Amino acid sequence: MKEHPSFAVIGGGSWATAIVKMLCENLPKVNWYMRSIYAIEHIKKEDHNPNYLSSVEFDTKQLSLSNDINKVIKNADVVIFAVPSAFLSNELEKLSVSLEQKIIFSAIKGIVPETGLIVGEHFNQKYNIPFENIGVITGPCHAEEVALERLSYITVACADEEKSKMVAKYLSSDYIKTTTSDDVIGAEYAAMLKNIYAIAAGIAHGLGYGDNFQSVLMSNAIREMKKFIRKVYKMKRNINDSAYLGDLLVTGYSTFSRNRMFGNMIGKGYTVKSAQMEMSMVAEGYYATKSAWLINQKNKAKTPIINAVYDILYENKNPKKVFKKLTEKLD
Repeated sequence: MKEHPSFAVIGGGSWATAIVKMLCENLPKVNWYMRSIYAIEHIKKEDHNPNYLSSVEFDTKQLSLSNDINKVIKNADVVIFAVPSAFLSNELEKLSVSLEQKIIFSAIKGIVPETGLIVGEHFNQKYNIPFENIGVITGPCHAEEVALERLSYITVACADEEKSKMVAKYLSSDYIKTTTSDDVIGAEYAAMLKNIYAIAAGIAHGLGYGDNFQSVLMSNAIREMKKFIRKVYKMKRNINDSAYLGDLLVTGYSTFSRNRMFGNMIGKGYTVKSAQMEMSMVAEGYYATKSAWLINQKNKAKTPIINAVYDILYENKNPKKVFKKLTEKLD
């Protein structure tokens, strides 16, 4: 591993923009890929992303911007992917350069729909990246609060402790505190599952349930998450750590949470399609719900909340009736 590795960020959304901002606090140059040539030209001219976190101003001398993913990845030692999981396969299909010598970190909080795998497993199985070169960047952290430079916490997980510490160092600043972990798979599943539970919290709010029920829902959600993750990858972990419980709480309660917003619209009577059309950002939890449900058909963990959200989103069942039954299963 190089003493001063070069970084690339893949993605043009709010989380990608926040990660670029964090890296720019510590690096003289950040390679940044986004599909939109319009957004690239706007950043070069106006110093900010026109579509996401527009309050963040960049010193464009620090940015090497391109809509050529191969050029961006070729120039980097560490590649951070921050595109919605539903779009990852399409982006990877553009690759002509090899990823095998790269250190890959996922800031994607979802499952790759085409394979049903979390992102780390996808890179390992489809691109032959060894697990010691794969890591995860997770919360609890909202991009919007990074933009405002409000104190935030990030967990960087990798099987290779040296690599997790290296990435954590380049993300740290006065307003970003970082911790490291070796639970790559558990942290990534937690980041995926918390979006489902945030949708559940949003549905409950849309249906008119109050804070008392929300607290019960979240306490049941963290126990359900523990059961699910233990089935897919058993190792010693404290589910109350910030990477698990903290990320769940901020996504379930925050007004910045797109998954909670999506669920709230469903609870208020929007169809799935109309809610998706109304939102300018992707709610990862929608795709994660189906993937988690399918995974659990084999593992058989007790997951009444995941099942309820699946019934509403994919079986077109009435949210009011589904949540009425769910309330009888929680304690």
